[in-house]
Amino acid sequence: MQELERLREAIASGQVTRREVLRRAAALGLSAPVIASLLAACARQEATPTAAPAAQTPAAAATPTPAAAATPAAQATPTQAVAQRGGGGTLRLLWWQAPTIINPHLAQGTKDFDASNIVLEALAYFDSEDQLVPRLAEEVPSVEKGTLDPEGRWVIWKLRKGVKWHDGQPFTAKDVKFTYEFVIDPATTATTIASYRAIESVEIIDDYTVKVNFKNPNPAWFESFVGGLGLIVPEHILRDYKGEKARNAPFNLKPIGTGPYKVADFKPGDVVIYEINQDYWQEGKPYFDRVELKGGGDATSAARAVLQTGEVDWAWNMQVEAQVLLQLEKAGQGKLIITPGPSTERIMVNFADPDTEKDGAKAEPDVPHPFLTNKNIRQAIALAIRRDVIAEQLYGPAGQATANNLNAPARFKHPELKWEFNLEKAAQLLDEAGAKDTNGDGVREYNGKPLQVLYQTSINSIRQRTQEIVKAELEKIGFKVELKSIDASVFFSSDPGNPDTYGHFYADVEMYTNGPSNPFPLNWARRYHSQEVARKANNWAGVNITRYQNPEMDKVLDQLATEMNPDKQTELFRQVNWISVTDVVEIPLVHRNLVSAAAKNLTGYKPSTWSSDVWDIGDWRRA
Repeated sequence: MQELERLREAIASGQVTRREVLRRAAALGLSAPVIASLLAACARQEATPTAAPAAQTPAAAATPTPAAAATPAAQATPTQAVAQRGGGGTLRLLWWQAPTIINPHLAQGTKDFDASNIVLEALAYFDSEDQLVPRLAEEVPSVEKGTLDPEGRWVIWKLRKGVKWHDGQPFTAKDVKFTYEFVIDPATTATTIASYRAIESVEIIDDYTVKVNFKNPNPAWFESFVGGLGLIVPEHILRDYKGEKARNAPFNLKPIGTGPYKVADFKPGDVVIYEINQDYWQEGKPYFDRVELKGGGDATSAARAVLQTGEVDWAWNMQVEAQVLLQLEKAGQGKLIITPGPSTERIMVNFADPDTEKDGAKAEPDVPHPFLTNKNIRQAIALAIRRDVIAEQLYGPAGQATANNLNAPARFKHPELKWEFNLEKAAQLLDEAGAKDTNGDGVREYNGKPLQVLYQTSINSIRQRTQEIVKAELEKIGFKVELKSIDASVFFSSDPGNPDTYGHFYADVEMYTNGPSNPFPLNWARRYHSQEVARKANNWAGVNITRYQNPEMDKVLDQLATEMNPDKQTELFRQVNWISVTDVVEIPLVHRNLVSAAAKNLTGYKPSTWSSDVWDIGDWRRA
């Protein structure tokens, strides 16, 4: 393969980083042994006597140690010419899942978090090299600087001076403190609350310094106020909308931020128009005068718009059949951007009854599912799924079959978990559960209840084909499966009044992709904690959408929240994987790479495993 030989030559000459090796290897669909040999060669090339030791970061060891900070993009060296702001015309983005809200703390879909990242900013982000880099913070906290407690009980953030909100008001420490107060108020029903529960208090030291105190030693001191879940919101705009009024705030549709662009117009479920922030704090940025984020359609048409017709500059989440995607790329208008991904396409099992109504809502956690609470039945479903077929035929180089729910960072995968396709064993488990076809109609009954399953997901060609593959095998062993496909802008909406959102989960099983947003994925893992159950009382904002409640899992997650030993952290995250898979809370299907499409003349983007596609949009330019 010529492409493989060119990659080997690039490694030998020191032209590529380990991350670039991973990206290109994924694009070529190379096997794990080949990838391992390439990484080893890259490591040998990097191991020169003059190489400086790498700084330890949260990505390397999830303990509160100093994180290496890249020079902020705004601080040009004396020899660097400062770029001119604006003049780049319109940047056209296409998200086939349309945004419906632009307040990240009330959002549930990636589309809404991404729309928010263009206008709002966090204190810091994990970049394309897994390094924590500052944004609204002046620097990354560290033990050496005296801004990080070695025991993880507090962290001090020094904030950037001279930053203004889009309405001209100054950004200060009170905005950071207010963001915490907004999120943590139970009446707000913030979807990001799990990332802030560890905080005891936020102290304002002065206008540009905050101290975050934790209830216990916190290995994930960088979880709050960082990345897509940590976007800072303005106190002076939202102070009257904290709590029950939060979802009625005009801010949700036209936010005031500190970012490189500000919202000019927003049509929920359709398009967001952004205009340049002429007072942006980073000198010479942004380059584009206008950004259009168009939503809707499907992944294939989005890919075509970039790769074949050139109508669009960037398209997100190319969840398209591998053969179709590679064929479109041959048109030459754009290119695929493949990044190692943190996320897994999975099937979630509902532990609550989606058909029985209680107090005006279904799938309430205290109304158990009539047959999915039986572990044998759940295991039978898992055994009837052909993950290899789904991965190889539908995803190709964009994903691989997996037995783990948590696949990134790789050290947290449980080495003993294996997946199996075995209809005979699945049927035997159903027999042992007492699920029999008593009337000869081909559908088993359990306690008089037919094994009829409503299986829902968002509208997407790969997901519909996955549904068909799963349905065919389940019906061979005595299930009756009804398929439901919901428009992505509805399915991933945070609207508490819409029964078709994935948070409501008014189905027996549902399928979509999710994954952690930082290298210490505690906020992601809390999806299995009983404290986070989605229900009517919290506007279905809880991250535990399966309504799973297990004291053993709660104990593991609670220990993770305070465990400072990296080896024990690894052991505990592997336990999370083990319990979630063997108890069949969620059935992992495919560990997905991040695949986007970009125009060939678009430059400046640095895709990150842990951050939004547009986390660095202020740096984007056209060649």
